[in-house]
Amino acid sequence: MKQYKVDRYFFLSVVGFAIFAAGLVMIKLLHEVDGILRTLPYLCVGVGLSIFSGNFGTVINNIIMMKNPQAAKQMEIQQKDERNQSISNKAKARAYDLMIIVYFAILLAFSLMHVDMYVLLTLAAAYLFSLITNSYYRVKYHKKM
Repeated sequence: MKQYKVDRYFFLSVVGFAIFAAGLVMIKLLHEVDGILRTLPYLCVGVGLSIFSGNFGTVINNIIMMKNPQAAKQMEIQQKDERNQSISNKAKARAYDLMIIVYFAILLAFSLMHVDMYVLLTLAAAYLFSLITNSYYRVKYHKKM
């Protein structure tokens, strides 16, 4: 049976919340800054909230699973089921395909709205990163299978 640990995820959720709170404090206190410092608070909010939410959800899930072993065993069976894994992988593939289209549309809209160059470059870098990652794994799985 799978071991449900809480400590590591709780620590990471606290770290994420601290980064999120630091970002909010920087937004409140830093008004007249230029360059990367203007973006840093919002980056901290986004990264901190992502770390917090992902790990805190795992903490809650693991606590529930530790208290109810029957549900934990049932969930483990469902996670290992090939049909469920196939459905999950197809859903992820569809979501990725839609994300690429939406991302491109947002990038195009921002460029037509004359948004600051660093915002466009950041979005373009993230867009290219996802495309390169897709190509990398496509080649890797073609060699493997």
